[in-house]
Amino acid sequence: MAKDLAVILNNGSINSAVTTAIAAQKYRTVMLYAETGEDSQAPQRGAYDLQVAHFKPYREHTLPMPFLTLIHPAARGMASASDPRHPTPMSPQLIDLIPLVSAALRFAVQYQAVAVFMGLRVGNHADEIAQATEYVQIWSELIQLPCNQPETTLEVPLLELEPWQVIDLGYQVAAPFERTWSCVDDGSEPCWACNGCRSREAAFHQAAKADPLRSVRKM
Repeated sequence: MAKDLAVILNNGSINSAVTTAIAAQKYRTVMLYAETGEDSQAPQRGAYDLQVAHFKPYREHTLPMPFLTLIHPAARGMASASDPRHPTPMSPQLIDLIPLVSAALRFAVQYQAVAVFMGLRVGNHADEIAQATEYVQIWSELIQLPCNQPETTLEVPLLELEPWQVIDLGYQVAAPFERTWSCVDDGSEPCWACNGCRSREAAFHQAAKADPLRSVRKM
């Protein structure tokens, strides 16, 4: 068992950056990006590449998963469950995560990693927390029993946080917010008008923090 290695699902989002920063405090990281076949040049991929350059992981892999667009046409990069800009029902989010978690667990077995991290976040809603917690427990049992990885765990450090709390935590762990993407459009610059951009702005405002992405884009 490589006790210093952890696998992280990362899609270039704020949640991904904070989760990776948390994992990097304790482990050498193996970063994974799921590519649907349509997003090799998407801003989300660009943000992921910037985060790879920032964190300098032990390894990083792109996972070709074009079938995700057939199953869920809106799926791009990672499932929306790991991104706070998309408040969608919990069950579809957890279903979308199944192929991603499966792939991450296979890499954990390959690297004999001690943990798999993902940025799943549901906030402080009791029913959704209970559902997501059971989901994580089931996956943990799958790691530890049939995969014969008794020490490997599935880590979801942002699970019960609100978006502004993710921002606050991100500042504490020096997450590279300027290397994240929240805009739902595919332009080269954030539009600052879509739901994703407005949710991002609200989270930083509620956390009483400046968004470094705005400063970077103004330079």
